[in-house]
Amino acid sequence: MGNMGDRYGRRRLLMIGAAGFGLVSALAAFATDASQLIAARAALGFFGAMLMPSTLSLLRSIFTDRKQRRLAIAIWASGFSGGSALGPLVGGVLLEHFWWGSVFLVAVPVLLPLLILTPILVPESKDPAPGPIDAVAILLSLATVAPIVYSIKTFATEGVTPLAIAAPVVGVLAGILFVRRMSRARNPMLDVALFREPVFTGAVLVNLLSVVSLVGFLFFVTQHLQLVAGLDPLAAGFALIPGSVVVIVSGLVIVPIVARARPSRVVAIALSLSAVAYVILAVTGKGASVGLLVVAFCLLGAGIGASQTISNDLIIAAVPPAKAGAASAVSETAYEVGAVLGTAVLGSILTATYRTGLVLPAGLSDGDAVAARETLGGAVSVAERVPADMGAALLESAHTAFDGGVVTTSIIGAALMVGAIVLSLTSLRRASSHD
Repeated sequence: MGNMGDRYGRRRLLMIGAAGFGLVSALAAFATDASQLIAARAALGFFGAMLMPSTLSLLRSIFTDRKQRRLAIAIWASGFSGGSALGPLVGGVLLEHFWWGSVFLVAVPVLLPLLILTPILVPESKDPAPGPIDAVAILLSLATVAPIVYSIKTFATEGVTPLAIAAPVVGVLAGILFVRRMSRARNPMLDVALFREPVFTGAVLVNLLSVVSLVGFLFFVTQHLQLVAGLDPLAAGFALIPGSVVVIVSGLVIVPIVARARPSRVVAIALSLSAVAYVILAVTGKGASVGLLVVAFCLLGAGIGASQTISNDLIIAAVPPAKAGAASAVSETAYEVGAVLGTAVLGSILTATYRTGLVLPAGLSDGDAVAARETLGGAVSVAERVPADMGAALLESAHTAFDGGVVTTSIIGAALMVGAIVLSLTSLRRASSHD
């Protein structure tokens, strides 16, 4: 989508994406069956993919001064990261007081001011010499990402299937063809030579790993707060507010710091805070209190907010303004793949550890046993309908198994953050804070 913004106008792409997202959100809110809802979700993904590249590339063209652009990107990145963290709170409030469709309908009043003010306040920008449309390259890029994402999600939900194994092979082959085509094109949709630059590649990978850690953390912490600690959705959402605020604030506070220090060192220190958050849960995951989870999320958020600001700035600074859309699309892809990996990989590890560690009480029916083994939520539901003593034994075992999964997942999360720290110190060491 970023390439389309470069070609036809980034503001235009933003307006189309926002209008389409708002309209489809309203339709999704009043869907009458599953097929309508699935179709609406697919359309939301299509229009949503227009928003992130267009906004980030507009920042590249509007703010030519590096200091001003870094602050603008900090506000932008804080909005994205903070929105991801605050999503459970908003969803909890809406589901607590309104019907399920409200989680879609809430997007409409948020997007209306954007649709009104963008034509007034935001200047249009585009690539003055975009070259011809490369339909084959567009199809190859889709054929690269879609099968890999599908495979990851399928492994997480259905386990090993023939299609899940074949899909990434198709994605890799399409990716090879895409790279070859871009390498030979006079005016490529994406300059793959950018990935030979360590700073650009390192920033993309740091961006991806940061999202993996944030989404993976929220995946199991929200379950722990509700299903282990016993908080209702609204209370669980409020417990995440301090960490969400830290995500936003750290992304802004880091701007003057990185202007005077090496980006590689600042990113490494920031990610160290995120690693510490996972270490805390790895050490105290079994029976972790709500207060401890809040502290861990604040540490994680401090690291993620800062690293997201710096990595996105480095990605955008690596390309001229005319090609900002393509670079923004790379950043968006890293964000989306990171979100999928955070849920699929870390979530799958947590689920597998839970199922392995769960000890079912005697006398449980086959159907209830299957439901209890499926997820912690399933075990809680089963415990509510079986005899009290059996339910208590099942809940105790399920909580212990889940917390064991949290420990395992946290160890892996900490290892991922250590890898990101090493990556930042090596690949970003030549990064400059100035143009």
